Amino acid sequence: MVRNIIRGKQIFARKAKPATETDKQVVTDLIDTLRANQERCVGMAANMIGVNKAIIVVGVGPFQFAMVNPVITRKTGEYRTEEGCLSLDGVRPCTRYEEIEVDYLDSQFRPQHGKYSGYTAQIIQHEVDHCNGVII
Repeated sequence: MVRNIIRGKQIFARKAKPATETDKQVVTDLIDTLRANQERCVGMAANMIGVNKAIIVVGVGPFQFAMVNPVITRKTGEYRTEEGCLSLDGVRPCTRYEEIEVDYLDSQFRPQHGKYSGYTAQIIQHEVDHCNGVII
């Protein structure tokens, strides 16, 4: 189900709680909401739809995938950039990494480990920051 996007810094003021298998509907809703906003959005965190759980979704070309309880375990190639957010006005400076590794659960709550680079890595870092209570 497509959910409304919550706006404002207050949604990012606290760290997200770990998700459990009882949150599968949140994963589905988050993917549906990302697809409905794909013209203006490439990633979302569950707190953007009003759910304080550590769930993110990423849109890469025609594909969308979920990461539940993502933890960045490795990062290399630091760089500075500016990013905007669907929940906030304007753009803000931030530090990102060209390559990252992430441990997470997939949408079926199976353990995964992934290596990501470039723009996909940047999207994941942005959404993980949202889960960690970091305002971008």
